[in-house]
Amino acid sequence: MTQPVPVTVLTGFLGAGKTTLLNRILTEQHGKKYAVIVNEFGEIGIDNDLIVDADEEVFEMNNGCVCCTVRGDLIRIIEGLMKRKGGFDAILVETTGLAKPAPVAQTFFVDADVRAKTQLDAIVTVVDAKHVLDQLQNNEEAGEQIAFADVILLNKTDLVSTDELAAIERAIRQVNSTARLHKMQRGDIALDAIMGLGAFDLDRVTEIDPHFLPDHECDDACAHHDHDHHEHDHHHHDRDHDHVSASGITSVSLSTEKLINPEKLLPWLNDITQARGPDILRLKGIFAFPDEPKRFVVQGVHMIVEGDTQRDWKEGEKRVSRLVFIGKNLDRAELETAFAACAA
Repeated sequence: MTQPVPVTVLTGFLGAGKTTLLNRILTEQHGKKYAVIVNEFGEIGIDNDLIVDADEEVFEMNNGCVCCTVRGDLIRIIEGLMKRKGGFDAILVETTGLAKPAPVAQTFFVDADVRAKTQLDAIVTVVDAKHVLDQLQNNEEAGEQIAFADVILLNKTDLVSTDELAAIERAIRQVNSTARLHKMQRGDIALDAIMGLGAFDLDRVTEIDPHFLPDHECDDACAHHDHDHHEHDHHHHDRDHDHVSASGITSVSLSTEKLINPEKLLPWLNDITQARGPDILRLKGIFAFPDEPKRFVVQGVHMIVEGDTQRDWKEGEKRVSRLVFIGKNLDRAELETAFAACAA
């Protein structure tokens, strides 16, 4: 069976530096065959001498990559790419600067044919260090793009001071406490830092970084809080550390050492995503069920939720169930109570 092609969704606010990054992918001799799907090819500004072959929508570059323009249905474009000879190492889909990432991400869940042939690999958000604080204050889309990210590329770091950069990182972590964050200038980033990561696969990420879903997120404000954590306390709800951004997006992390009853958990997750889907940008969870040697992993985008058993719990590994919501209008107390009620 052919392996599904990994898909990276590239997002970022207007002027963040997506085009510079795309130019590198389409022109550098990196030895990979990437398909890049953009909204308007003209905006990329590729020298025509670099184009080997072109039709109305597909431009074949001299480094083996292909650039496609989306003038209609994204699903149709992807299906067309999958029929091309030779295949691709990965597909990268650019969203417009004002677009929310959710509809693009959902494409890879809702269409059966696309889902069978591709796998959402990561949502990568390019952030303009010089302007991100203003954007978070004034533009809902900027906050959602950061909240959705599996990888954040903090670009133009040479345009801000060390103190400003620290404040920017804190602001980003208030919106998204779990994404990988890379600092860069002029879009200069190793492509393997953004492509082929499996970052949307929560299980793989937690194998690489066991602290990916943190029990506790800490910033400078920690100095002002008292902490009294005990190993025998089975529910950890970091009440003082909800992450709130100026755009109204928060992240709520819950964890428990009690086993979880799937007959309680799964209907609750289904109910809450159906009722509150527009407000739930991302949902990620790892759960320990009774008499189940494998970890159960859940991923959600708005009203779409899917879960499956993944690898075995390792010998000596603490069976902590963790659940993270990223979204708007999240009621921590309500989520705590409902999650606690899912205990076996």
